[in-house]
Amino acid sequence: MSALVETIELTKHFAMGRGRTVHAVDGVSLAIAEREVVGLVGESGSGKSTFGRTLVGLHAKTAGEVRFAGEALPSSYGPADFRRHAANMQMIFQDPYSSLNPRMTVGEIIGEGLRLAGGQGRAQIRAAVADWLARVGLEPQHASRYPHEFSGGQRQRVGIARALILKPRFVVCDEPISALDVSVQAQIVRLLGDLKASLGLTLLFIAHDLSMVRYVSDRMAVMYLGSLVEIGTADDVYFRPKHPYTEILIGSNPEPNPRTERRRVAVAVTGEIPSPVNIGAGCRFASRCPKVMEVCRRVTPRLEPLADGGARRVACHLYTSPAAISGST
Repeated sequence: MSALVETIELTKHFAMGRGRTVHAVDGVSLAIAEREVVGLVGESGSGKSTFGRTLVGLHAKTAGEVRFAGEALPSSYGPADFRRHAANMQMIFQDPYSSLNPRMTVGEIIGEGLRLAGGQGRAQIRAAVADWLARVGLEPQHASRYPHEFSGGQRQRVGIARALILKPRFVVCDEPISALDVSVQAQIVRLLGDLKASLGLTLLFIAHDLSMVRYVSDRMAVMYLGSLVEIGTADDVYFRPKHPYTEILIGSNPEPNPRTERRRVAVAVTGEIPSPVNIGAGCRFASRCPKVMEVCRRVTPRLEPLADGGARRVACHLYTSPAAISGST
């Protein structure tokens, strides 16, 4: 199946001065097929949000490439690039309050994309805004209100309407439920599922909740310190993790059944994510890995398919042949 969106060695570094560089995203290659939902998980500070923002052009790329429907996108976007590509690629942000302009009405916020794109009059834009308010579970009369007059869940619905009114083919959902109550999270996930089905959307769903990501995703990718360490079908990664980091992440995820949760021995990830400044050679998880080997501290593992011939790819020396390791040194 051909990819709708593809990143090739996508890299985003932030210069801090005095020779220091933050390796926020380091050489991430990921292909997302049309109408596929790929979940991206990892701890805070792993680079998930930076990857999503760089993918849609909100951050200029340091290196690598982003392709949409086979077309290479610019390294950095200008106003004309945003106007052109916004019709195809949009983003739903994590914080449903700070991502909305408090000085604009909900109607102005949702309709701004159509106004900037041009070609439609005020009456057409107002009608489209009213239609999208209804589609996300709000009332058309809410268009005259301001963001502070809504709850967190309602503000996130406004953000969804703003992103989808241009009818994009691809949407980055950057932790769209993490700031919401559990009951509201379920409502937003159901709404996104319905809109994905009706509009034929392709989604990159970034989140901390691994069980939720497994529920909404076709495939799951695990990110650690700016690099992908494992990717495969959502069920394979969740129920049969291969990378030690993925195993610990899954093991630390609470069980929804209270009885099972009481009997379960939780395994927490020890220590903090190392500094992303001036990262050296070797596996980035080596300092925290319970299965670390001497080679892990010297040679950076590549994200490669497992020997079983399946779709799973893992970046770990536990699954790397000795010949491949010696060829990397």
